[in-house]
Amino acid sequence: MERNYHEEELYKMAQTKMKEIKGFYIHLLVYVLVNLFIFVVSSDLFTQGFGTIEFGNFALPFFWGIGVFAHWASVFGPNLFLGKKWEERKINEILEKEKKQRKQWE
Repeated sequence: MERNYHEEELYKMAQTKMKEIKGFYIHLLVYVLVNLFIFVVSSDLFTQGFGTIEFGNFALPFFWGIGVFAHWASVFGPNLFLGKKWEERKINEILEKEKKQRKQWE
């Protein structure tokens, strides 16, 4: 019974990770398609070539790209600040405090 419960838990974790990865790929696809469309429309590519280069033409892809990078980092990158190691340390810290408090009340 314990093994079956553990396998179900692992399956749910894998399913959650898969949804996170899928969400990132959808975000990336929308980013590429929308910015490609905006670039083609705003640059008058078909009439005047690439036109002028201004920051305003690249502001949306630049700042949205920062968001895409942050999304990538949350899904695939290492959790530098609040990662698994931090979670484990915090859980152990809380458990130790609980044990100390229980010993005081005994």
